[in-house]
Amino acid sequence: MDALQLVALVAASAAIAGIARRTPVPAPLLLVASGLVASYVPGVPDYTLDPHIVLPLILPPLLYTAAVDSSYLDLRANIRPVALLSVGYVLFATVAVGWLAYALVPDLPLTAALVLGAVVAPPDAVAATAIARKLGLPNRITTILQGESLVNDATAITAYKVALAAAVGEGVGWAGGLGEFALAALGGIGVGLVLMVPIHWLRRSLGDSLLQNTLSLLIPFVAYAAAEEVGASGVLAVVVVGLFLGHRAWQVDFATRLQEEAVWKMVAFVLESAVFALIGLQLPYVVQGLGPYGMGEAAWYAVGVFVAVVVVRFVWVYPATFLPRWTSPRIREREPEVDWRAPLVVGWAGMRGVVSLAIAFSIPVVTDGVEFPARNLVLFLTFTTVIGTLVVQGLTLPPLIRLLKLPGRDTYAETLAEAQAQSEASRAAEERLDKLLADERNALPKPLADRLRTVLERRRNAVWERLGSVNEVTGETADDTYRRLSREMIDAEREVFVQLRDARRIDDEMMRTLLRRLDLEEAAAYREESDG
Repeated sequence: MDALQLVALVAASAAIAGIARRTPVPAPLLLVASGLVASYVPGVPDYTLDPHIVLPLILPPLLYTAAVDSSYLDLRANIRPVALLSVGYVLFATVAVGWLAYALVPDLPLTAALVLGAVVAPPDAVAATAIARKLGLPNRITTILQGESLVNDATAITAYKVALAAAVGEGVGWAGGLGEFALAALGGIGVGLVLMVPIHWLRRSLGDSLLQNTLSLLIPFVAYAAAEEVGASGVLAVVVVGLFLGHRAWQVDFATRLQEEAVWKMVAFVLESAVFALIGLQLPYVVQGLGPYGMGEAAWYAVGVFVAVVVVRFVWVYPATFLPRWTSPRIREREPEVDWRAPLVVGWAGMRGVVSLAIAFSIPVVTDGVEFPARNLVLFLTFTTVIGTLVVQGLTLPPLIRLLKLPGRDTYAETLAEAQAQSEASRAAEERLDKLLADERNALPKPLADRLRTVLERRRNAVWERLGSVNEVTGETADDTYRRLSREMIDAEREVFVQLRDARRIDDEMMRTLLRRLDLEEAAAYREESDG
């Protein structure tokens, strides 16, 4: 892939993702469909997934952004269901789907079938969590899906390595496989624990938002490479570091946080868009490699494996949800009640993604003179499973959620809790302001002191006003109107600064300084509105 092809891929996928935001179709589905169509358009170059690029260069930043945005406290509170899905389910799916594929496909060795099972075992929850947030699913379900996606890749990659070694005759037994799994898991967590505190200290010590964000871009790659270098799981190392830094993000200065959020949103948007488009673009390469298997025969195998993947997830999810509750009074006391609808959503949200394809493409044709059996068929079945889950489950998940009428997020209760938290914080700020102003070293003219109190009062009242009445004409709360008028005033100031620059009464550098102050004020108003 040359530079022009890469630019074309990024530009086209970003444009399609932007279009998807204006339609009810989730962006991953539209991107995959567009890739499938584009793969047969004359003149479109061949885009082949390179596992040496996807796993070390694309997977770490995507995992890091997900980990930083996750709640460490929510994940800890839901560690049991998350672990059962991200570790237990992946290992179960590896064996179960592998055995079913072995029984379905004639002449497919069991070891190769287990490789297939490991490859298609980990769901990619990017699309699922996006749909969950958009439709307002309960926070616990979203947390479980997101937590599963953070760890299951590490489990699947390790299971794949063990199954691959067995497939090429390296004689890995159960003991050796468990040892390798333990080394990868414990080693990855250990590397993350070793790196997270020094990295956080370095971020705080740099004292320059530009340097801090440059470091932020390097963190996932450093954590992944360090863990892989010692034979541990780079995925887990990235997740541990990301969770810690996200939990401690409040200790970094505001400028760094603002820049970091904007930078990582852009990075995640570009990577996710390009990755889903790449999935669809793999079709010609996968079909051409079928070799001795006819398209009709391979299609039947694909349907069988797809059904197996879907059914096996439900076979695991329902017992894993209810059996622990039935057998443990402590779990019943600690965790909220669940009915049959929640595991149905979690089970149907098991869409596969780029990690499965990247692992499949990394299967070597020959290892130490031993050819991997049925490699092209395994690649084809992985591709069809990824496409099948994204299209079938991705398209039907939103209507399923609406049909089940799951209790959504209680926005009134959330707003009330936000208002109470802001009220407590404002009281603390007011007490500190009173103590500071009582010291003659902090003496301020009364208008400036009143301005500090006014800003504090508006911040305290803003959330309460969302619970109150609205303007009968505009439908706005008083705080909505305040923000709108504030932006209108900022727009008027901005126009004057530009006119003064054009009239040569101020230079460009001064104009940029003045505009930046307005931008920060407008950003604060916009952030409050979007958070509300």
